[in-house]
Amino acid sequence: MTTPGGARLVAAGILLSRITGLVRQRATAHFLGSGVVADALAAAFRIPNLLQNLFGEGSLSASFIPVYAKLLAEGRREDAGRVAGSILGLLSLMVSVLVLLGVLLAPQLVWVLAPGLDAETQALTVGLIRIIFPGLGVLVLSAWCLGVLNAHRRFFLSYVSPVLWNAAIIVALVWRGGIVGEESARLAVAVAFGSVIGSLLQLAVQVPTVLRLDRGLRLRAGAAAPDVRTVVTNFGPAVATRGVVQVSGYVDTLIASLLGAGALATLSYAQTISMLPVSLFGMSIAASELPAMSGATGSREEIAAALRTRLVSGRARIAFFVIPSVVALVLFGRVMASALYESGAFTRDDAAWVWAALAGSGVGMFAGTLGRLYSSASFALRDTSTPFRYAMLRVTLAAVLGVVLAMTVPERMGWPPQTGVGLLTAASGLAAWFESRLLRLHVERLVGDLPRDLRLEPTLWGIALLAGAAAVVVAARLPTLHPVLEALIVLGTYGAGYLALARVAGVDRARRA
Repeated sequence: MTTPGGARLVAAGILLSRITGLVRQRATAHFLGSGVVADALAAAFRIPNLLQNLFGEGSLSASFIPVYAKLLAEGRREDAGRVAGSILGLLSLMVSVLVLLGVLLAPQLVWVLAPGLDAETQALTVGLIRIIFPGLGVLVLSAWCLGVLNAHRRFFLSYVSPVLWNAAIIVALVWRGGIVGEESARLAVAVAFGSVIGSLLQLAVQVPTVLRLDRGLRLRAGAAAPDVRTVVTNFGPAVATRGVVQVSGYVDTLIASLLGAGALATLSYAQTISMLPVSLFGMSIAASELPAMSGATGSREEIAAALRTRLVSGRARIAFFVIPSVVALVLFGRVMASALYESGAFTRDDAAWVWAALAGSGVGMFAGTLGRLYSSASFALRDTSTPFRYAMLRVTLAAVLGVVLAMTVPERMGWPPQTGVGLLTAASGLAAWFESRLLRLHVERLVGDLPRDLRLEPTLWGIALLAGAAAVVVAARLPTLHPVLEALIVLGTYGAGYLALARVAGVDRARRA
């Protein structure tokens, strides 16, 4: 399977899972709005997500896939099965301990990571975390399945399986939310239990295919084999890198919890939208490139040449899709937020605050997606420590900028405190540009200079802005419409204009690079 084809399968799976994720968020917004219970639920999902993100897809992809895919490329399938089984055994033991600690220490986690919540909201958050945590432990094992499937170039199943997790939560929301007089706190508890059921379903749907692809798989807990030791050695820096990223996320959570009621929920709603293009175009390309780059064979020069080709192609594809996404978030964030969330307890004013957060997210979106690609190249060369160091620098810079911008600028300018959410996401974006530049220089030291088409990206920015201007004119002339219909017209005009201008300018080839 070609890499572009793999990226399309990853993108298709992610698209379906993100669509159901948006439906889940819309249902949450409809029944809970952006009040204190919504804050509690957002914090409850964010805090145990630390476990999933630390030991889940990103860390396993960085350490496991390069070794496992290399063994498969060399025809050593029996050794690959032993490595996969050993990693599963070690991961299961580790996750069991950490889930237990997470349940026991839930009050301390809430106190440290969301101190701005009032006592009643904190108590609700603790209860929700204790329900959610075991399910997210199951999702870490699901990420191991993803690693096996990706190495075998079976991309779609692992990335579409979160549909089941989202569906379980949606069912819980609709079922309990339809009960007349149902308290919002009880509804949040039902959502938490739904997430656990969804986690089990997400794992179960992948296991049969994993067992069929790797018949030599044997569950072990040892780490004696050299290849297993390589995975474990690389896993430490990979986990540290993910941990640094999580620190950044929890700094955002902490700061948002201090910006007033609804700020945490606003940040969560905005991230659901802004992560869609990052996942579709950044994650899909980086994920499909990792096993391909890891399986490159030949001399050192031949491997470097193969990686350069893939990196140049990957950047062109990312630019074609992410640049117009950035312009769309900045110009049409309110339209998106209204179409997705404006219903029930979620108002047009709430959508405006989400728009501010989306505009801030657009600052670093292109840099963040490029960073994923460059990190994949480093991981493929079994260097997980350098991305860790650069992530440390990025998080430190983002934290400093976040505090300065979100906590001080609104007060000095006389702006509402919620404005700080948009400044917070913008601060993270500025730091992402710094990290992306460092990663590119590092990769170039490993594989040689990466040539750039000096015309491509400026042209893409130009046509995205032209298409955006045309859509803004259309939006200004529209009568009052249902938010969904407004979004279809405005975003449809923008998308069609961008694709048409790209074809006229001769840069539409970038999406197939």
